[in-house]
Amino acid sequence: MKGKGRETDPLKRIALVSTPWPLFSRPSIQLGTLKAYLSTQFPDLEVAAYHFYLKVAETIGYNLYQVISEKTWLAETVYATLLFPERLKYIEKVFCRETSGNPLVRKAGLKTLANKVKKVSDVFIDSTDWGAFGLTGFSVCLCQLTSTLYFIKRIKQRFPDLSIVIGGSMFADESTRNLFQVFPEVDFVVNGEGELPLSQLVRHLRDSQSHEEIHTIPGIVSQKTANNETPVSFSQMETLSNLPTPEYDDYFNLLKTFSPHKTFFPTLPAEISRGCWWRRQQGAAKYSGCAFCNLNLQWSGYRSKSPLQVVSEIDNLTTKHEILSVAFMDNLLPIKESEDIFTGLGKLSKDVRLFAEIRATTPRHILETMRAAGIHEVQIGIEALSTRLLKKLNKGTTAIQNLEIMKHCEELGIANVSNLILHFPGSDLLDVEETLRNLEFALPFRPLRFVHFWLGLGSPVWQDPGAFGIKAVFNHPNYAAIFPPHIFSSMNFMIQAYRGKLGLQKKIWQPVKKKVRIWKKEYAELHRGPLSTPILSFRDGMDFLIIRQKRVGTEHSTHRLVGTSRAIYLFCQRHRSLKRILAHFPGIAEDRILPFLRMMVDKKLMFEENGRYLSLAIPVKSASNSGFSSRNRANT
Repeated sequence: MKGKGRETDPLKRIALVSTPWPLFSRPSIQLGTLKAYLSTQFPDLEVAAYHFYLKVAETIGYNLYQVISEKTWLAETVYATLLFPERLKYIEKVFCRETSGNPLVRKAGLKTLANKVKKVSDVFIDSTDWGAFGLTGFSVCLCQLTSTLYFIKRIKQRFPDLSIVIGGSMFADESTRNLFQVFPEVDFVVNGEGELPLSQLVRHLRDSQSHEEIHTIPGIVSQKTANNETPVSFSQMETLSNLPTPEYDDYFNLLKTFSPHKTFFPTLPAEISRGCWWRRQQGAAKYSGCAFCNLNLQWSGYRSKSPLQVVSEIDNLTTKHEILSVAFMDNLLPIKESEDIFTGLGKLSKDVRLFAEIRATTPRHILETMRAAGIHEVQIGIEALSTRLLKKLNKGTTAIQNLEIMKHCEELGIANVSNLILHFPGSDLLDVEETLRNLEFALPFRPLRFVHFWLGLGSPVWQDPGAFGIKAVFNHPNYAAIFPPHIFSSMNFMIQAYRGKLGLQKKIWQPVKKKVRIWKKEYAELHRGPLSTPILSFRDGMDFLIIRQKRVGTEHSTHRLVGTSRAIYLFCQRHRSLKRILAHFPGIAEDRILPFLRMMVDKKLMFEENGRYLSLAIPVKSASNSGFSSRNRANT
């Protein structure tokens, strides 16, 4: 069956597709946002959004799908097996490495898994009349490269005249180089934000008779323009105020077709902003933003929606779909607007459960407002507990700031699911030693997850590898296993690899990995039981303070602070400099205050860094009011 020619079939319908392996429990915000925007620009244009990854999850089982979707290389092996069956023995090696210690996926087996996925994918491809669409777009993010290429290849075999456009975080700037040579089935690539380029492409395809007649469109790379020396351009909205509420009906309509035991309550994705305000030019610095990050290459600058717009969208989405779980997909929330946004969300009086990513410098009062509005989980840009290493990462934060926000989250009952980056190039034994020392003070709080550094295309480390002790950068060798040699050598893939003391990094960070594993185990043990209390807490008697310090395998410790000692400890509930402490207690000499502070640090009741002090115990009353006990009861 062939697609109709452009001369006789004006563009009236387009398809937007998201293939495996995004999180199955969320609609695609890329598809939902693009569909809503295109519908406002072209009221007579029919836009079909296929959240197909959800169908695959229902077919192979949600638990199995989730495990696969959480590991990039594991996800890419499945459709790679279908794309390049002649490379099965190489792909299987990657699959086996990625499934070690994971019996669920290993038991499923690569061949069996690929066959199941092929069957459900081919049914969808063969049962859809792609010839009725004048354009089909694919959103391609992490874990979606091989699955998208499989769909494009199969669809183009049946409908060679169908125009194919791809976009997403996997294709930005350098990653578009040579794309059309190795994947000729692709007609257009969106570089960066999709709304304006895609709407202009639709307009041109409506007006023109062939691809050759389409002139240069900002933000669009085509087979015709790919060979030009001109740098790939962006075309993005100056403000997000014109964005309509995302359209997720197609996802929910698909979910309704599942049998009752396969249905569930999804999480609604939403966005407040685009870009990262920390990724700005910082004086004479060689680069801006976090050194390891390449998440914001598809955007230029930082923009955020107004508080009223955000509150209205969340109200409309939760009411329409009768869902109360919302995940903000921002790389970083705006500081100035956040308080107004979450104050407004709180006034909705809906019992929502919210997730967001925030910086470690987020003030305590904003955290309180977020918690009152429904924030139950956050990912904080912690990345390290060594100030020395944080400077190399260009985080603009310190270890004491990280510990302080970890403490605030513990107190407010906000689950902190943040990362600790290991093996960062250029890190050394001093960074490791500082991390190990500071971990001793972090033990009362929810454990961080250690993650291994990976080199992202376009990140500051990739742009200036020599500054981080890297000798050479190149495509990750797993791509060499997945793709044929001519593709591997022609493309710049999103995940890169490097040479430069990688073996040393793995060796020196082993003690930290061991310490984090112990931390996780002991935290879970100390929170076992229905009436769990914080590991390090205090009760205030107004003129005295009782601190309780829980430990694994030994008696819990109790400390009593009275008078000025109590007052100093409470004053340092937020980190304070010694100078400020002395100024706050002018009647007490430094030689009396310092011994007390040192004693508190020795007992791990306070943390000190560069003359700044932070009390680590959290008030039992505050933890109880935040739902601490019920939260831990739910987790156990």
